[in-house]
Amino acid sequence: MLVDHAATRQHHQKHTLVALVENKPGVLNRVASLFRRRNFNIDSLAVGTTDDPQVSRMTIVVDANRTSAELVESNLYKLVNVIDVQDVTQVPAVMRELALIKVHVANTQKRGEIKHVVDMFQSRVVDVCKDSLIIEVTGDEEKVDSMLAVLDEYGIVEVVRTGRIAMARGAVNTIAQHEEVVFSTNGAEPE
Repeated sequence: MLVDHAATRQHHQKHTLVALVENKPGVLNRVASLFRRRNFNIDSLAVGTTDDPQVSRMTIVVDANRTSAELVESNLYKLVNVIDVQDVTQVPAVMRELALIKVHVANTQKRGEIKHVVDMFQSRVVDVCKDSLIIEVTGDEEKVDSMLAVLDEYGIVEVVRTGRIAMARGAVNTIAQHEEVVFSTNGAEPE
């Protein structure tokens, strides 16, 4: 079954929100509970620590046709552990997604064809087994969707996607701008 993932996504206006939050236990649970209580539909949520061990960064993608990005942003600000929220949809930003794709390999000829596809997409094979390959692809959602469409004819066994991550372009460090806010919200001084 060939699915045109890119065409499916084009009908939706996606907004990318970047939230800086305190890196404390329970913060992700509070954010997830907010989404559940408000019935927000989130397309993806990627969370990771930053270069500041006291701050985590959340990249939240919402479909503006189903959930207002402004409403999500204003509700996030109501949470105590949220330092800052930015909608980076309309600002110059680098946005990427990582996907691992496991593909069934029937024979050596198919393995060579798949390797050619991997090279064309500037991706790489990260695992080789007798009957399958795991491919790592990084890029924008359209690139990942296109690769999935091409690999679909070979027999995709499993797909894992990170969801979108984003960083505004330029020399400004978002975390450095908000360091003062982090410490004023929890009452502690920087060590």
